[in-house]
Amino acid sequence: MPNRNVAVGIFVAAGLALFTLGIFLIGDQHKAFARHFEVYTEFANLDGLAKGTKVRVSGMDAGEVVDIGVPTQPASKFRLKLRIEQGLHPLVRTDSVVTIATEGVVGDKFLLVHQGSPNSAEAGPSMTLPSNEPSDISDLLEKSAGVLKDVNSMMKEAGGKLNSALDAVTKTVNNADDIIIGLKQGRGPAGMLLRDEDTADLLRQTVENARQATSSLRHAADQADAMVSDLQSRQLGQKADDAMVSAKNAAQNIDETSRQLHQTLTAAIGQDERGVDAATNFGQSLSNFNQATENMAEDTEALKHNLFFRGYFKHRGYYNLSNLKPDRYRQDKIFSDPANHRQWFTDEDLFQTRADGIETLSAPGKRRIDGVATQLRDAMASRPIVVEGYASASDYEEQFAKSRNRAILVSQYLHTHFHLGLENVGVVPLRDQPPSGVHKDHWDGICMVILK
Repeated sequence: MPNRNVAVGIFVAAGLALFTLGIFLIGDQHKAFARHFEVYTEFANLDGLAKGTKVRVSGMDAGEVVDIGVPTQPASKFRLKLRIEQGLHPLVRTDSVVTIATEGVVGDKFLLVHQGSPNSAEAGPSMTLPSNEPSDISDLLEKSAGVLKDVNSMMKEAGGKLNSALDAVTKTVNNADDIIIGLKQGRGPAGMLLRDEDTADLLRQTVENARQATSSLRHAADQADAMVSDLQSRQLGQKADDAMVSAKNAAQNIDETSRQLHQTLTAAIGQDERGVDAATNFGQSLSNFNQATENMAEDTEALKHNLFFRGYFKHRGYYNLSNLKPDRYRQDKIFSDPANHRQWFTDEDLFQTRADGIETLSAPGKRRIDGVATQLRDAMASRPIVVEGYASASDYEEQFAKSRNRAILVSQYLHTHFHLGLENVGVVPLRDQPPSGVHKDHWDGICMVILK
């Protein structure tokens, strides 16, 4: 008896285990135990959809239709409640469109949810997604019949116009035949010319008058020849030759005057008592003036870094921003002063690499610079600016070239977009090492420094 009770207990336990396993398998097939979210959509024509119809997101099984709301009036639509697996929620966006699709040609119907665009937000719970109504074959056949009817009407209309054109051609041919017959019979001006002898006599008289006019023109030509002979007899050609000789003498006088003027200029700019001509003296004077200007510029630059005059030049804003040396820049406390305003940008913030490997400013990077420049427009308009370029690379040369290119790109954008003078915007390539005192060990990007 105890053995029988044990067997019954084992049988019941095994049955419960199989039953539980079946429930889990069936539930997993219908994704009953997965996390879901619910959205809605609406159709005027269900086209055979029912509760339990599969829902797919971008072609993947994602859930089912759990409820269908029947419209209360003809103008309303069926409202379908869709239960979709939570794992596919990132693909369902506010602009995702729901359509009715068919498996194969005559397979079962299912709802297909197309993935939305990346710029749209994820669809929220209980949101109503837009839908596209299915196309009915009967509607397509009806439209095809309408198109065939229109084509038939056009063919009939074209046939009528063709018949009208043929009638017009036939009428034109008949008119041409009438004109030819009239010409042969002497009707009209052309027929009269062909058939009337009086008209022919008039034509002959016209030809005779033209011959007489030609004879008169020949007589006038003979008179013109006699006039030319008379002019030649009066030696007008010799008089023209005398006029040419007078013009030649005048030209020689002008040439002599030019030669004397050249001698005068040669004497004026000739060599002095040391054997140096005026042009050389003038060039030497310009050279001396340039040398004095260079010496003055060097002296002024030295005063800028002098212990006693540095404060004055710093207060007046005299910075040599056109040729900043990295090593000297790091040591100059004017540029590493904590009071300077610094705006840091990473390379991902500002730059993009083209297909040919050249780095340029990206559109989001330009917007970032515009935002900072708008906030600091007063300071940027009245103070010098230094654009520090940074780049991480495998060797020194590549770091230097890349950091310098980034600094130049930003400075040129500031010059062209905000009309900042190039003399007030300096660039310095610092590879990947910021100056001491700025609380950064290394950097990859740009730092825009507005000096105090």
